[in-house]
Formats: sequence, structure tokens, C-alpha cells
Amino acid sequence: MRFDRHRLVWIDPQRWPAILAAHGLANAPALLADWARDDRPLIARRPVVGELPCLVPLGLPLPPSIGKQRLAFAVPPDAIRADAPPPLLRDAAAAAPPAWQDSIAALVTLDPDTRCFGSLAWAHLTGLAYLSPGSDLDLLWTVADQRTATARARALLTIGATVPMRIDGELLTPQGHAVQWREWASDAPDLLVKAAHANGVTPRAAVFA
Repeated sequence: MRFDRHRLVWIDPQRWPAILAAHGLANAPALLADWARDDRPLIARRPVVGELPCLVPLGLPLPPSIGKQRLAFAVPPDAIRADAPPPLLRDAAAAAPPAWQDSIAALVTLDPDTRCFGSLAWAHLTGLAYLSPGSDLDLLWTVADQRTATARARALLTIGATVPMRIDGELLTPQGHAVQWREWASDAPDLLVKAAHANGVTPRAAVFA
């Protein structure tokens, strides 16, 4: 079982203690020990060399209050109770700082289906303090073709010129490949494209082929 990048995954709370123990975290802080019981998700990641293909690779970025680490887990498929795409920006907006609200409103107007990941998404999903004054706003936009991607990137350049935070994120193709929107907005002929299992440099004309 494999999930797309940024997919959220919830673990069966009854299985969580054993998963922590298997990863050397049996004595984890209470916040982490109660993570699954408190209905907080993990996030899909790529497998690394040596991980068993029968296990599902997941990650967990911890909040700064307990170290701001990125933990890696590999869990049995039957320990997963639910999964979902990353949250919509319009749903996560309430967790954003007041200074971000006008910018978020403009981004939602541009595309109501904009999704978010990173610090804002985790603050929204967990209620924990992931955001800091230097946090980026990490976003995902699904675009149908090259023309739409270019129009979206140009609009984001305009919005991004006046916002109080850095807008980061990816344009997603119908095939599930991703390219950084700022890179698409450049005139580079070759772009770094991220896929489910690997990254690769791809000619611009082939990204949506």
C-alpha cells in the first residue's frame, strides 16, 4: 500500500503504542504517546532503502514544543484506519495569524480548491502551535494543463508581491506529478518534477504530456 505525497493517514489508536515501541519511542512524551488517540494524523512519505515493501512509510513533523523533529514510521497496512487529502485552505484559514487572513482570502478567491500542507495544515489539524513569525504558507493547486499552470503562476506572482508571508507550494498535474510554482513561473526550460517514488528533471513541455 502506498499513498500519494501529502496524503494524511490516521492510525488505529489501539495499534499506536506498539508502533511507537517498534520505532524506539516507547517512552515518548505524552503529546506523542496520545497522538493517535487524539485523532491526529501522520503524512505519507517516500520509502527509503531498507524498508520492507509490506509496510506503509509515514512521517510526523513534531511541533516546536517537543523538538520540531521529523519522525519516520513504517506501519502495517491494517494499522491504518483512515486517510484523506491535505486540508482545503479555506478550512484551515481559522488557524492562520490575523495578518494572513486577507492574503488567504485572495488565494481562496483565486482557487477555492486550494489545499495546504506544512505549518498551517498541522496547526489546523492538531490545534498545536506549529506556526511561527517566519513560517511559509505551503499550498497545493491541481491544474489541468500547461496553460492553466502558467496562468496560476502569474496570478500567484501578483498576490505574492504584497503578502506578509512567503507563499510556497506545488502545481499538481492530472498524473499526480508536482512542480514548484515559482519554478514554473521562471523561464527555465527544464524543471524538477516530483512523483510518488522519485524526483527528476523534466523538459517544461513534457510536464503535462
